Amino acid sequence: MPNNENGEPESRRTFTEEIEVAGNELVDRIKELVEEGNVRRVIIRNQDDNVLLEVPLTIGVVAGGAVALFAPVLAAIGALAALVARVKVEIVREAPADSERKEKVEISSEE
Repeated sequence: MPNNENGEPESRRTFTEEIEVAGNELVDRIKELVEEGNVRRVIIRNQDDNVLLEVPLTIGVVAGGAVALFAPVLAAIGALAALVARVKVEIVREAPADSERKEKVEISSEE
């Protein structure tokens, strides 16, 4: 991981989005998210905003395209989906490196 000018590791920016899906669509949607590659964490909540399942996604699982390695988690999500009608999925994504560079350029040009 690159270091900033103080010698400390740089942390990547993340942003969160929330979608609502039917229980029977949940597994397919999670598979799509895993394959996208920039998702860091998935949090599944019920209609009352109680956390049902929180799954961190490591770069190794995503980069390997290894949905097969993710199969046990998908099985748990499938069982969960059978019990609920609708769920909220909170998706924590990593910002693309290009947007970080643009922000740094804009900030430095304002000075």
